[in-house]
Amino acid sequence: MAGDYDYERGGQAYATQRRTDPRIAAQVHAALGSSRTVLNVGAGAGSYEPSDRYVVALEPSAAMRAQRPVDAVPALHGVAEHLPFDDGSFDASMATLTVHQWPDMAAGLREMRRVTRGPVVVLTFDGDALDRFWLADYVPELIEVERRRYPALDRIGAVLGAGYAVHAVPIARDCLDGFTEAYFARPEAFLEEATRRSQSAWGFVDDGVEERFVEHLRGDLATGAWDRRYRDLRDKETFDGALRLVVQGG
Repeated sequence: MAGDYDYERGGQAYATQRRTDPRIAAQVHAALGSSRTVLNVGAGAGSYEPSDRYVVALEPSAAMRAQRPVDAVPALHGVAEHLPFDDGSFDASMATLTVHQWPDMAAGLREMRRVTRGPVVVLTFDGDALDRFWLADYVPELIEVERRRYPALDRIGAVLGAGYAVHAVPIARDCLDGFTEAYFARPEAFLEEATRRSQSAWGFVDDGVEERFVEHLRGDLATGAWDRRYRDLRDKETFDGALRLVVQGG
């Protein structure tokens, strides 16, 4: 494996469950500025790649490369730590929801900075903010696993260099990208195995923990206990969770 999760076995549903959310995409694309050439590192199935610029995509997983849409550029096989490009080859580079999976995050970010003339854009989660999500009350083991996986935002910024900025990314109630916080107002989605299989975090907790969570949530939804505790979330247009955009250069 090129990262901490085996996408050859567990990544088969990403193209259908982890779709580009247009509101998140708008914030990512704005951070790319006026760049015309963009490198997407850890490109996966192609989420958040701009369609109006020249994109080069790099992805180590064959299963993920195979799920890219027919109108997306084919992804090259490669890893962040060893980018096969000359210095300053691209106007901008991006890495969306991937840096926490790299064996050597610092090396990968340094490589992105090396091959990029302009902004480096990293979409990630703030581990310190993960417990804002109600899932922390049901399965704290999952939140603890995620907190260990996600690198500190100031560490990302320190590697990229001076002048970096961190921006909160609001999550819409009908978010199309099926990461955990996308379902802040739709808890029923977690009862579906396809939802959980497209969230790598579940691969790091014991099966018994996952089964206990599903049964607990199923019972609370049936009795109305979840709604009595979190009913206000169903009416919120957006959730200020842990999703963050780190941008350096421009």
